[in-house]
Amino acid sequence: MSAAPARPKLAAARRTVTGKKVAYMRRDGRLPAVVFGRGLESNSVSLDTHEFEVLRRHAGPNTLIDLSVDGDAAAPVLVSEVQLHRVTRKPLHVDLYVVRMTEELIVDVALVSEGISDAVENAAGTLLHVIDHVRVRALPDHLPEAIHYSIESLATFDDAIHVRDLAIPSDATLLTDGEEVVAKVLPPRVEEEPVVAEAAEGEEGEEGAEGEEGAEGEAPAGEGEGNDEG
Repeated sequence: MSAAPARPKLAAARRTVTGKKVAYMRRDGRLPAVVFGRGLESNSVSLDTHEFEVLRRHAGPNTLIDLSVDGDAAAPVLVSEVQLHRVTRKPLHVDLYVVRMTEELIVDVALVSEGISDAVENAAGTLLHVIDHVRVRALPDHLPEAIHYSIESLATFDDAIHVRDLAIPSDATLLTDGEEVVAKVLPPRVEEEPVVAEAAEGEEGEEGAEGEEGAEGEAPAGEGEGNDEG
């Protein structure tokens, strides 16, 4: 049996700076954060901003991280929430949740579609992702980072993929209703305007023909003017 991959590591330092003064900390490349957990007091810390951003790019949302504060023994944490700047999208604040490895957690897991749908490729349909995540319960080291599913079964506009069709890891419990639709293909919009236009053109043609007959028959001036207006 192969050994489990090493968890990513993150170093933190305790901080006393709070409020508006954390702006100076950010300018110095430090990111304010809070470490908390069930039965634990919240602990204000700071992280190296660059180190955290590199970790975010390479680790999934449910990845366990070994966090060490001021060189103390590392504790497993999950990134609970990241507050981002509205414009730059850079992190402003991080919440880190200390987990207990023997207690299950409830998390949202992202859904990732794969493959090609015949209804999209050959019938001009539009793929609709109805939901983009499901909720599962599992031990911290068994949390799936994502659940992949194939859209190749979406061959017609009547087909749909439901939550019950997803391959959920055996060591995780699905909490989302299995009847919920995950994805389906919408048919192309039917344009009815050309049909209406053709009918109108046909009616105008018939009216025009009747008018011409009237002219050949030297119809009274009043009736001829009426046909021209029509």
